[in-house]
Amino acid sequence: MARAGRLHAATVPLRGHPLTEVRRGVTILAAPTRDDLMALLSAFVTGCSGTALTRDEWRFMQDARPAGFILFDRNCQSPEQVRELIDSFKDAVGRDNLLVMVDQEGGRVQRLRPPNWRRLPPAAAYGALYEQEPGQGLRAATAASQLVGVELRRLGFNMNCAPVLDIPVPGAHGVIGDRAYGFDVEQVTALGRAVAEGLLRGGVLPVIKHVPGHGRATRDSHEALPVIDAPLDELEAVDFAPFRALADLPAAMTAHVVLEAVDPRSPVSTSARAIEEVVRGSIGFQGLLISDDLSMRALDGGIGQRAEGVIAAGCDLALHCNGRLVEMIEVVERVPMLEGEAEARFEAAFDRLKSVEAFDVSEALKALKAAISVAG
Repeated sequence: MARAGRLHAATVPLRGHPLTEVRRGVTILAAPTRDDLMALLSAFVTGCSGTALTRDEWRFMQDARPAGFILFDRNCQSPEQVRELIDSFKDAVGRDNLLVMVDQEGGRVQRLRPPNWRRLPPAAAYGALYEQEPGQGLRAATAASQLVGVELRRLGFNMNCAPVLDIPVPGAHGVIGDRAYGFDVEQVTALGRAVAEGLLRGGVLPVIKHVPGHGRATRDSHEALPVIDAPLDELEAVDFAPFRALADLPAAMTAHVVLEAVDPRSPVSTSARAIEEVVRGSIGFQGLLISDDLSMRALDGGIGQRAEGVIAAGCDLALHCNGRLVEMIEVVERVPMLEGEAEARFEAAFDRLKSVEAFDVSEALKALKAAISVAG
């Protein structure tokens, strides 16, 4: 349900919004209260171009009211600057319960980097510890992830796009590679659970990705559309299994991959069949579903068309990461307001946030050191 025209803080969007009603075929704007206006959010997550919101970006955030904000390397200069940037986003939208996201997996995918932030090992390092002794690997993954969660929360983040539950296979593209916790279902599931629980104990929400599995892809979906031709029974037994085991977690991110056994025409992110039958069906995930980045070349069509496509397929939120304002405007013009089941899942995710649990920081630092030593 796209909307015509941009939402402004002092006005109400037209057809399809809960503050409208139809009388004799004519859409009538109800008289909104200030609380009504402040409750409205658009069903997308956005980035920004630099280390502070520009004047135009501020106005965009104020008008568009995105449900979330995601930061990348280009946005992160120092702890104080990151806190100020996050605060300015919340001030522009006018509410606190917004998603503030980052990809802080460790290894190659770490947006907050030294010297201002600590080095984090890749997922494969915890896998190596697990293979030496499973208990050691699980304890290290949990403790280190809790430390990461605590440090993210102090900056103002409330969501980390981890753990990766993809299982690589021989011949797959290296885009997953050492971002994976291992090569079998049991190990990936156990370590994924440990990381997710650690993040929750640290006060941030985990995001399982890339549902229902990117591990077999022979192309990098940032650059091209991967097509996976494995039979459905094999996908069910391997690729889907970790996601099914962790389907109780609050949020997931879709994979921009085609599963020929499910829908040979569309990648999962824009496939209503794949989301209904696999993500919500076979896997049983009922939490907040976020698309992977709309800017990735695996998707075709214009940015607005992509945004409309992921929402139409069943994603709750469209994710746009590159910070290009002209594209951000296209996105907000094609996504609906956050309402209904999508809004309920958004609120349910926030209900999973809790206070930071007490933990032994020295033990967490030892766990990180052990994993880094394995990673080399």
